[in-house]
Amino acid sequence: MRLIYGLLALSILPLTVAANEVATPSADALRKHPTDSWLTNGGNLFNQRFSPLKQINTGNVDKLKGVRRVHLNGSGVGPPYSGEAQPIVHNGIMYVITGANDVFAIEVETGKFLWIYESGLDPEISTLCCGWTSRGVAIGEGKIFVGRLDSKLVALDLTTGVEQWSVQAERWQDGFTITSAPLYYNGMVITGFGGAEYGVRGRIKAFNAADGSPIWTFYTVPGPGEVGHDTWPQDSDIWQRGGATVWQTPALDPELGLLYFATGNPGPDFNGAVRAGDNLFSASIVAIDVDSGTYRWHFQEVHHDLWDYDAANPVVLFDIDLDGESRKAIAHPGKTGWVYILDRVSGQPLIGIEERPVPQEPRQRTAATQPYPIGDAFVPQSMEMPLYGLPYINEGRIFTPYWKDIVAIRPSSFGATAWPPASYDPRTQALFICGMDLIGLFTGGTQDDGAPQQQFLGGDFLFDTQRVGIFASIDLHTNRLRWRQRWEDNCYSGSTATAGDLIFTGQNDGRFAALDSNTGEMLWEFQTGAGVNAPSAIFEHKGEQYVAVYAAGALFAQSPPGDSLWLFALSGTLNEVAPGAAAATTLAGTIGGAKAQDGGSAPGAALYARYCGQCHGTMGEGGHGGGPDLTRTFAREHIVSMVTIGNKQMPGFGSVLTFDQVQHLVDYVSSGLGEN
Repeated sequence: MRLIYGLLALSILPLTVAANEVATPSADALRKHPTDSWLTNGGNLFNQRFSPLKQINTGNVDKLKGVRRVHLNGSGVGPPYSGEAQPIVHNGIMYVITGANDVFAIEVETGKFLWIYESGLDPEISTLCCGWTSRGVAIGEGKIFVGRLDSKLVALDLTTGVEQWSVQAERWQDGFTITSAPLYYNGMVITGFGGAEYGVRGRIKAFNAADGSPIWTFYTVPGPGEVGHDTWPQDSDIWQRGGATVWQTPALDPELGLLYFATGNPGPDFNGAVRAGDNLFSASIVAIDVDSGTYRWHFQEVHHDLWDYDAANPVVLFDIDLDGESRKAIAHPGKTGWVYILDRVSGQPLIGIEERPVPQEPRQRTAATQPYPIGDAFVPQSMEMPLYGLPYINEGRIFTPYWKDIVAIRPSSFGATAWPPASYDPRTQALFICGMDLIGLFTGGTQDDGAPQQQFLGGDFLFDTQRVGIFASIDLHTNRLRWRQRWEDNCYSGSTATAGDLIFTGQNDGRFAALDSNTGEMLWEFQTGAGVNAPSAIFEHKGEQYVAVYAAGALFAQSPPGDSLWLFALSGTLNEVAPGAAAATTLAGTIGGAKAQDGGSAPGAALYARYCGQCHGTMGEGGHGGGPDLTRTFAREHIVSMVTIGNKQMPGFGSVLTFDQVQHLVDYVSSGLGEN
């Protein structure tokens, strides 16, 4: 790791008092809606991502301009990186982490770096599901807490960036990574881990904020004698690789002393034959005691999940009046396309959820019923017509089973919504959801060998080529749509709501937008030059409201890469910039393997260098992004499918490559990558 100071030591001195002020943020301060700060990844402990500020509102947002654009030294630019972090803001300093896990402390007033922490991640990390990314950091006790892709949890001094402690929370070699922002609360740092696609047993852990020592561990796949273990086969140890990982930052109710989170899919993803039962606590909302990590309640959204409908979106806590009674509630927008609304004290549905019979496939050991929330789905859950060349089974409805032959089902494994977090407006009890409409092509029932650092899927991630975004507002009184709109491309950024009746959200082509929260009408757009695939942080500094957002692109959004932290205000003078070039991350023909022997740039080699080299290696030997070795022989049809459609481990490039470009790239890969 390397630490770089951007300012003179004297300029750090005024921050010392501020660091002491945040030494032990109270539960009340962390629960309140943020004003002059943004102290948690979700805005507050309830994960509401709501700002009570309204200096910027529907009447003047069209005057919003950039105050400054800060380049983050090229950190995390291009494949395999994604920029998905929501900034933390405290006392005039913004803290943002890149996909390379480098952390930058930046002055609001000047845009200068206070310090830079360079992670020095091992380029050999290979157990990553969905690219190199981080969704944020945490702040508390005068420290910045960083969860890294190598599964280290690190504490940095708030004012200097100097490492205070580091613990190996888990090992990436065992399949674990940290992509979510940690949560600081009451002397603890709490984090989940990714890794379900690599056959791990999911868990969430709490560490002492003072020194990193462990406090408790909660396993999301229960062991023998624990609640839920009987939902796994009793004659095998498959539960030890059962997945159910925690992808997102939890929410917390200090009054109840409960920590809430949602869990990932069971493992293997697409072969239910080896894991008969409901497979708790996968695809579930779970509540545990925050001080001890002991189980309190759960609600499973998908029994015996076969569709990778993991609960990847953060949960949201809120209080609501229903039938004249004030209720403590929790909501979660699922990959299924429904919002699950529960009593957060008991875990019981507040608005009805019915168990309904579903079609069966005995070879997959399918569950007899699935939960159907009463209310509106925010994305389509069936197909109006068949896809060419594929059977039309059960109209492609959600929960349609399958075996080894491909079956088209809606929604796909990318879901109605994945990690991009929802926001919530307490004034209207509205939830705002960033979603996707995409048909999945499901096939499974295969046996994986279970080797370390190898994927544990039981099938393949396959998708239709047509995807669109859906942005929706749900009334949490009724679980019905308030409004909904279709986007040209998938929504992959999340959102932040404000008391100015605005929703701030990003688009893949680089536009940062403000919508009217009551109608969904687009009121303002600003081209940032790179995909806006991260939620914004909103705060007030010296009487002026600011909006900060990280524009860096994302691997799975296929969006233009960049390294910019943008700051907006009504006093801003910076205009829009030119749109970035999608996936243009490497100068074609300039890295190893990209030049033809005659010195000219072969079309396929140039395309490979631009789109594939950083993940698969410059000579196809496997690279920085964990892409597999391409020097072995593949069927041409498989290469065409991966280049155009992709799978969950890599994006398809069918939307950005012409037919001829696809053929050139496929020729290059299938011929053994030039000289290889």
